Amino acid sequence: MNKSVIKGLVGSVVIVLLLLIIFRTRSPFGKNNSSFSSEPEKEITKIELSDNIKKLVIEEKGDNWLINGKSVARKSGVMFLLRILKEIKIKSPVSADLFEAEITSKNISGVKVKVYENRKLLNTFLVYKTQSNAYGNFAKLKETSKPFIVYVPGYEGDIGSGFILNELYWQPYLVFNLLPSEISSVNFENLSDTTSSFKITYKSQHYSLSSSKGVLTGWDSSLVARYITYFARVPFESWSFGTADAWKKSNESDQPLYRITVNTTQGRKNVLTLWALTKEKQGTKEIDSDRLLGKTDENDEFFIMRYFDIDPLIKKRSYFFPK
Repeated sequence: MNKSVIKGLVGSVVIVLLLLIIFRTRSPFGKNNSSFSSEPEKEITKIELSDNIKKLVIEEKGDNWLINGKSVARKSGVMFLLRILKEIKIKSPVSADLFEAEITSKNISGVKVKVYENRKLLNTFLVYKTQSNAYGNFAKLKETSKPFIVYVPGYEGDIGSGFILNELYWQPYLVFNLLPSEISSVNFENLSDTTSSFKITYKSQHYSLSSSKGVLTGWDSSLVARYITYFARVPFESWSFGTADAWKKSNESDQPLYRITVNTTQGRKNVLTLWALTKEKQGTKEIDSDRLLGKTDENDEFFIMRYFDIDPLIKKRSYFFPK
């Protein structure tokens, strides 16, 4: 083989290597510039979410995940986020014009995501949540990087819902979680039929049942004791984060259907108010027959409750009397 051929082969190899280096630094060809998934040696142990205002840290501590080092996080929410972080993939690149129209012009700020395994930073990227893009959420590895539409294979929902900085979202979806021994009284108000309202009080190791007119007699104590057990775990379906204020006000201005006030033996008062859940359909309001709109006195956020979950607590006074 003569020298000219050898030089030609060496030159070709050098050109190929240069092209590989160039393309590696460009999205979407280079993994370092377009890989959003996190690959821990064992498990992800900490996730930081932040924007220009808030920061939220979810970290594994023993058998639990803690929210900002305080309360225990909802396991299903954490598992959903971990799945996203491990399986997130690129669906397609995003043009500068589309990013401008969908994100920049609408002043949508990115949620910065940092993923750790112990003290090791596995990955960091930005998620831009938008409801107007039917193809999914946008993501960048950093502000100056090329944007992509990202998704999780096999999941058809909105993965942006996993990157929420509100602590309430990460807490267990429970309205009541009380043992009978923790309850000193329950006041159930049926606001559309006040004759069905009642109050149960526990004092001196005995229950009493009363109405607005006073203490009642002739009721079944076993039914009262059973009713109190229903407060052990009362979940709700979802928060109404992102719901328009006008929608909230429209429903809150309606007369509530029920109000349940629970006083605990520790002196804490829990108040749940429930409204009929209405939705617009072809210009008219339609009542949801399967769900209610709920709110407690602990915060200003609304949530959705299924009748299936709250129905054991919605009793008429006559329920406690022998048939």
